[in-house]
Amino acid sequence: MTGLSAHDLSFSYGKRQVLGGAGFDPLKPGQLTALIGPNAAGKSTLFRLIAGLLRPASGAVHLNGTDLGTLSSRARLRRVCFMPQFFAANAALTVFDVVMMAHKQLRGWRVSEDDMQAVGRALHKYGIGHLAEAYVSELSGGQSQMVSVAQALVRQSDVYLFDEPTSALDLRHQLEVLHQIKTVVAERGAIGMVALHDLNLAARFADHLILIGGGEVLAQGHPNEVLRSPAISSTYGVDVEITTGPREDLLVHAYPS
Repeated sequence: MTGLSAHDLSFSYGKRQVLGGAGFDPLKPGQLTALIGPNAAGKSTLFRLIAGLLRPASGAVHLNGTDLGTLSSRARLRRVCFMPQFFAANAALTVFDVVMMAHKQLRGWRVSEDDMQAVGRALHKYGIGHLAEAYVSELSGGQSQMVSVAQALVRQSDVYLFDEPTSALDLRHQLEVLHQIKTVVAERGAIGMVALHDLNLAARFADHLILIGGGEVLAQGHPNEVLRSPAISSTYGVDVEITTGPREDLLVHAYPS
């Protein structure tokens, strides 16, 4: 079966269950899926289970028919690229260094001239060329987030997982980063998932939505279907109205219940 899917995933931190029987239908290559839901809904935990950083109490994740749980850590890392919510890197390294490390991951550490040029092109392509010689310790929260996105996109993977990649960015950079992610996923025929809090950004950039709440997947499908689902209002605890903008894009209006 082609695509990325999950079935009956359960996970607990101690006695606190975070996911209980969560799953989603196969996600298609070349499409971007937005994972939406309120705080503490289980979005980050779901990503960590897909990436293999956590082991589920039950259930499995399949990629093109392969149970990812049967792969070695190295093989899984090659196929699934995960960008966590918080950027972590050695503060003594430059932006060029950390992106180079991501580029060379699983390829051996001998750096060639081609590697140098590839990283240089990536920095400019993803809008951080001016930060190449800056140290990680000097970066703002938004700059760190853009570097983390570049670290992910410089890798060649089958699946890309981005956990709230726009949370520290201003509006212009939110649009740029999501456009970059969507473009790369489409060009590479990869499977992309991005956790977002902003439903309007999800509606604008995602081909597919997954709504998670209370540790379960409550709705999945085309943005027009999911955003109009009664589950949106009940999950977020607000009244939601969907309209269509001048460019035929969906606009989400939320009001206190």
